[in-house]
Amino acid sequence: MSEQAFGPLKKDNVDALIEFLAPYVDGILARIDVEEFTTVQLIDAMQTDPAAEAAYLETVRRWGEDEVSSKLVVHGQVIPTILRMSPRVEWAGFAYDEHDPYAVPAWWKMIGGDR
Repeated sequence: MSEQAFGPLKKDNVDALIEFLAPYVDGILARIDVEEFTTVQLIDAMQTDPAAEAAYLETVRRWGEDEVSSKLVVHGQVIPTILRMSPRVEWAGFAYDEHDPYAVPAWWKMIGGDR
């Protein structure tokens, strides 16, 4: 696929979204009491916290495209990048049995650490 077909990658916007959403993801990570979780389970947990849910919805809105395209970026790039950067978790493999219409979810293992 060419850049002409989809336009240039919005790298600055992705970085800004990562910076905006990271504290909310970290807040969820600081409170969960599990050894492993999937990206889908994290997003579900965010929906149960009013501040994290509002931040998630604002992140989707800030991408500036239709909801599906915006969620593709948030689920496929923003949230996984935040998790990869976190000292609290490490990637534990793809979660092919989890359904996410916007990205291939992953398993994440809690390893501790503080931001």
